Amino acid sequence: MSGQSSGPKQDKEQPLVQHLVELRTRLLRAVTVILIIFAGLFYFANDIYTFVSEPLRALLPEGTSMIATEVASPFLTPFKLTMVAAIFLAIPFILHQIWGFIAPGLYKHEKRIAVPLLAASVMLFYLGIAFAYYVVFPLIFGFFTKVGPPDVAMMTDINRYLDFVLKLFFAFGMAFEIPVATVLLVWSGITTVEKLAAKRPYIVVGCFIFGMLLTPPDVVSQSLLAIPMWFLFEAGVLFSRTIKSRPDSSSESAAE
Repeated sequence: MSGQSSGPKQDKEQPLVQHLVELRTRLLRAVTVILIIFAGLFYFANDIYTFVSEPLRALLPEGTSMIATEVASPFLTPFKLTMVAAIFLAIPFILHQIWGFIAPGLYKHEKRIAVPLLAASVMLFYLGIAFAYYVVFPLIFGFFTKVGPPDVAMMTDINRYLDFVLKLFFAFGMAFEIPVATVLLVWSGITTVEKLAAKRPYIVVGCFIFGMLLTPPDVVSQSLLAIPMWFLFEAGVLFSRTIKSRPDSSSESAAE
């Protein structure tokens, strides 16, 4: 009856060398796609940087501008941003390659839940970046441009600005993965919906602490991060109620 098993085909396991060759092939594909996207975007590197820096430039006092304090910064900074943008845009393909590598080792029921989780994680990551750019950046930069001494001109270095916004993009992109993380915790059996619901007060406090660390020290911007994180946690708990915990491998083998 082992031929009717719904699990991975243990009798067709690939040798380690073949796994490594496949891994190398998929990594090369991912790198190739990133380079192709980068080549297509490089001509617009300065335009991309102009777009990303708009939230700050729009709030700079009249007569001030961003500056480059290093000789190569006017070239290297847009270059770095374009490379990061290429990686961000290639994330769906990269995840597809990862999925293609690990999928043969998964059971059918694991594949059914993994595909929507992968799709949701990509969309939520992009949503977090968009939320940071359109909602958080105007608040943060509005705060920074108003709190300084009136006789000090704010002239931000373009490379330092890029480092700052990339950190926030990544932080908000990861923060918006809360529903996926919640579902995975419940599905893997690490915790249950009931336990998560019981810890809701601690989760809410944690969201506000996280918001306080990532935003200026004002209630409005802190709440604009903490409240969406809380809602995302609640969405993750809600979706977790619709799935079953991952079956124990021993019981699964016995059933087969």
